[in-house]
Amino acid sequence: MEKIERIKRTVDTGSVDRLARILGTFDENLNFLSRELGIVAYVDGVKIHLEGDVDEVRIGAEVLSSLVKIAGSESIDKTKMAYCIELAKEGRSGEISTLESGVIAITARGKQIKCKTVGQKTYVDAIKKNTVVFGVGPAGTGKTYLAVCMAVSAFKSKQVEKIILTRPAVEAGEKLGFLPGDLHEKVDPYLRPLYDALQEMLGLETYGKLMERGAIEVAPLAYMRGRTLSNAFIILDEAQNTTKEQMKMFLTRMGEGSKTVVTGDVTQIDLDGKDSGLVHATDILDGVDGIAVCRLTAKDVVRHPLVMRIIRAYEKDAEKADKSALEKTRKTPKKKDGETVEGE
Repeated sequence: MEKIERIKRTVDTGSVDRLARILGTFDENLNFLSRELGIVAYVDGVKIHLEGDVDEVRIGAEVLSSLVKIAGSESIDKTKMAYCIELAKEGRSGEISTLESGVIAITARGKQIKCKTVGQKTYVDAIKKNTVVFGVGPAGTGKTYLAVCMAVSAFKSKQVEKIILTRPAVEAGEKLGFLPGDLHEKVDPYLRPLYDALQEMLGLETYGKLMERGAIEVAPLAYMRGRTLSNAFIILDEAQNTTKEQMKMFLTRMGEGSKTVVTGDVTQIDLDGKDSGLVHATDILDGVDGIAVCRLTAKDVVRHPLVMRIIRAYEKDAEKADKSALEKTRKTPKKKDGETVEGE
């Protein structure tokens, strides 16, 4: 039986404050690291000692060394620890230090909004540097929320005079005319995520006043036709449900002093066989000066660590099912012309 090599590594956190941030409440972060990697981890002074298999200890040391660099200004919880472990396993531990970033925005209740993943930081940086940004990725990656945060930040700093939020109202095949109420009540279910994000950032009272003044406009995509939108921060959400014609119409509404962010998830297209304007636009516009395409992935979903384990279990089950199907195909006897397999 091959003997597994075990090693010891030590990471010096440098101060009690940094050590406390890394350890977490009741050492939950360090205990999580130990369980996830199957290693022994313990503290001696301001140093953390790791013992276990070579690869796992190496990953653990890389994670802790990177966290030491950002622990002076960033809070660390189990979710961030899980994400950093995933990065280290992919050989991307050097990117952990990039998570140390400034505050994007502050909510009405004083909560600081910061990027939680490398993908989110790339997305926010792209919005700062470009006129048009496409944020493509699965639900939960913060595409819309971060775009709203950037819009509110730009509005408060007077970079723009207006925030315009829009999305196509085509989910589940329902048409606006069949829904009860006036226009506001008809589009409300479709635009609720945008309302919620704005209300969190501005507070209900400020949000209401800005809506009354027309400084914030929330409307279905169809109402953008024929307009020129100048000095505005414009967000098109759920863009996977736009047609190519709608996307072209929307992108050509932009006027002087405006910035546009287009978000969507190409795995959730509800267009009844029509081509998605988001897929088409990201294909033909990627690389155009002033336009950035940011592709977020499942790794950018900020999830509870338990969800990570659930996803791994489903992935393993899917792999097992694929292998089983492949073996069954190989064992199935081939029929010759004119023959029937027993049982047919």
